[in-house]
Amino acid sequence: MLTLERGGFRGLASFLILIPLATLVTSFPESHKPSQSHKTRQQNQLKLTPELSFQITLHAFLLWASIGFLMPVGIIIIRMSNRVECGKKLKLLFYSHVIVQMMAVLLATAGAVLAIMNFENSFNNTHQRAGLALHGLIWIQPLIGFLRPHRGVKVRSIWYSVHWLLGIGIPILGIINIYIGLHTYHERTSKSVELWTVLFTAEIVIISFIYLFQDRWDYMMKQGVILGDEQIRPTDHITSQSTSLKELVSIT
Repeated sequence: MLTLERGGFRGLASFLILIPLATLVTSFPESHKPSQSHKTRQQNQLKLTPELSFQITLHAFLLWASIGFLMPVGIIIIRMSNRVECGKKLKLLFYSHVIVQMMAVLLATAGAVLAIMNFENSFNNTHQRAGLALHGLIWIQPLIGFLRPHRGVKVRSIWYSVHWLLGIGIPILGIINIYIGLHTYHERTSKSVELWTVLFTAEIVIISFIYLFQDRWDYMMKQGVILGDEQIRPTDHITSQSTSLKELVSIT
């Protein structure tokens, strides 16, 4: 029960952090800063060629597949192991988590390489700076994962805390940066990104919902079942006696 409560608390905390931040990013004003002149805005407009448009689309797809989809799925997979006792299933979930997360790292790296080779990288905007910091954290996280100490070692709890915080923080930062990237694309090209913003937000809400209630599912399913080794609490006994008395009175 304590494990479920802690898992539910962590899930609720992550959910409450993720949704307001995502809402904050999507609420950026669509107009440019008042201090910018019309001439400056025209100079900042990005001239899209078919080749550049394809590169931007591919970059966006790689980062979405990595940070916006695979990383959250990898987190959900490893959380499933909290309810599994079979050794084979535990290994399967663990290696599935590792494979999914490594695929996410490789896709994110491909997206970063594509941006460095083909885009202007002056790092004078939030999207590029956050992307640079994010890419460094993405490679630190698997290194920490491979340096996992054995259970029972004192530093295991410290390792787990760092690994968990980075594991949650990286997808949250990445998701926010995806929203920032969509907003930056709209500013530089004047093209609408409303549809992609809505679809991505819907996906994040669904994933957050699954993450939040994952540990509670089995608990909710057991509410209508009396287990063989489950002890009846005193309140249950009193309720049962009261019910029997009412039935006896109604019969007489």
